[in-house]
Amino acid sequence: MWLEIGKSFLFIAIELTLLFVGISFLISLLQGFIPYEKMEYLMENSHPLVSALVALAFAFATPFCSCSTIPVVVNLLNNKVRFRIVMIFLFASPVLDPTILTLMSVILGWKVALAYTLITAILSVAIGFVLEKLHFETQVKKVIMTGYQPETKKFDMKLAFVETWQLMKTVYPFLIIGAAIGAIIHGAVPTEWITTYLGGDNWWLVPIAAIIGIPLYIRLSTMIPISQIMIAKGMALGPVMALMISSAGASLPEVTLLQSIFKKKLVFAFIGSVILMSTLSGFLFYII
Repeated sequence: MWLEIGKSFLFIAIELTLLFVGISFLISLLQGFIPYEKMEYLMENSHPLVSALVALAFAFATPFCSCSTIPVVVNLLNNKVRFRIVMIFLFASPVLDPTILTLMSVILGWKVALAYTLITAILSVAIGFVLEKLHFETQVKKVIMTGYQPETKKFDMKLAFVETWQLMKTVYPFLIIGAAIGAIIHGAVPTEWITTYLGGDNWWLVPIAAIIGIPLYIRLSTMIPISQIMIAKGMALGPVMALMISSAGASLPEVTLLQSIFKKKLVFAFIGSVILMSTLSGFLFYII
């Protein structure tokens, strides 16, 4: 059994390392062409639907974890960007990571990656508009942040190498942890057990996965290799996606940080929205 786990870990780790380094370097190069200042201007001054699309593009171009989005959110609020547009960015940025989406398309298939992208993008926009419609903008505290400067990047091979290395130090360990967990599941957990208890049409697994994902704080990079093994062993796609989205979309550290800029009512609305988005996404994957 341990030999099987070791072989599985080496295979998964090598595959993910090659993909991760190549994709991260390419994306770092391409970010030199992204007009961040113009995107921020469009979010503030364009038609609501155009602003929403720009917010999604901005979220895709700034692949932060849930905690790292907070300084950008505060900066957008200070610059008087519409509340719904800021909320769209807050929900979309952690789950629309171009590196992880590319890994997802390679490991889980492009159809899964495309469905994941469309579902999370549409639900992020819908939740942003609904929260503003319910006047949750009144639940934002007045926070002034100093020292924040939006990054201005350029096409630079050396900078791309540096950023790839920095990403390796921050994200890659989670990818290896996921590979290790995936290898253990592959070698030690019987397929019959997963098929019986986590597979099939057990719809109740979706909301449970959405709820437990938040305190677990499993990064998307960790979930990709785990989900690959779980799905291969018979786990339903719906609960996997619900767990993936909720763990990436919110975390206990992020909720703590949000309390410094949001009042309690909006913090609870944010948590509930992430759970709702994760649950609906899981059910939609059942239908797909």
